[in-house]
Amino acid sequence: MTDPLVRLYPAAYRAAHGQEIADVHREMTADMPRAARLRADADLVAHALRVRLGLDSASPAGRFFALAAPFALAAAAVDGGLRLSRWYAGLVLSPAPAWTQLSATDGAPALYLLLSLLVCVGVIIALTGRWALGVGVTLCGLLGEAARWALAGPEYGEGVGTLAATLLTAAAVLACPPDRRGDKRLSSAAGAVVAVGWFPVAAVNAGTYTGAFGVTTDYGAWPMLVLSVTGAVLALRARSSGLRELAAMAVASPLLVAYAYTAVWADFGHVLGVFLLLPLMAALTAFFQAVRRRP
Repeated sequence: MTDPLVRLYPAAYRAAHGQEIADVHREMTADMPRAARLRADADLVAHALRVRLGLDSASPAGRFFALAAPFALAAAAVDGGLRLSRWYAGLVLSPAPAWTQLSATDGAPALYLLLSLLVCVGVIIALTGRWALGVGVTLCGLLGEAARWALAGPEYGEGVGTLAATLLTAAAVLACPPDRRGDKRLSSAAGAVVAVGWFPVAAVNAGTYTGAFGVTTDYGAWPMLVLSVTGAVLALRARSSGLRELAAMAVASPLLVAYAYTAVWADFGHVLGVFLLLPLMAALTAFFQAVRRRP
């Protein structure tokens, strides 16, 4: 079984490492029960496909998605958290009793909220150290949301862009190489994005600070601003130009762009302005780095 699996690797990679991979795999799986051997074969196939696609940990693309994946999870959690807080604010502020509202909730909206909760729980698990389990839970939520959208239609004014953004986010998370997952520094930064990106918007939506700050609504810009600033901070700490970091934030951002599009009732011009936060922050970061390098 090993030799056919090794043939999945690109020819050049197979010529350089194929015999070693085959020998190690054969020795490792010799005494394994059938179920464990099948898992080992699946891992080998996954690695071969990653090498063929240029998404292994040694490739530039693999390292890029290792940077983007925690922030794609963060964006998913912010999006899911805002959905839940928007629903909860409506539940609390409505004059109807909460139990009456809950008992009148249809199946599709209830599933929408349960899947959003599943995404949030999965992201928390992943960013607090159990990456594989958390990502599995998050992907169940994201793919469940995509299936629900396709079968039951949109909720709360969402367009087809939300479906595309959900699938792109799942793909960005899956593209992260297994041996580069769960970086503690990036997970901590992504956790900060979740907290700072979600809480102020949730508070405004709930009406908590309306009187204090004169803010009556949210136009979807704040979570994207938080993500953009985070990319700039990572670039400044790494003393890079910022292009790689802000590009990773762009890959992580589709769900936040979709949220902004929904928040402004499909005003494409406004959403374009929100997305331009990323290149603007990249330009500012590159300028700051150029000034800092001057003698």
